Amino acid sequence: MEAIPFWVFAVIILIFLSGYMAFRAMLAERKLDQQFIEREGKIYLERIQEARKKREASKQQESN
Repeated sequence: MEAIPFWVFAVIILIFLSGYMAFRAMLAERKLDQQFIEREGKIYLERIQEARKKREASKQQESN
């Protein structure tokens, strides 16, 4: 252990720290992607519901 310079330990610690930070960034990115997908999915479902309502309204007007 005495023959290994201090900077080698520092580099090893920084490599692990870098890996940890990359992992955290990956998790944060995945969370943001999931929130975006959920938001866009809600917008899409709202559009579908509005289209259904319009179709139902037009069918009721045609039958009257």
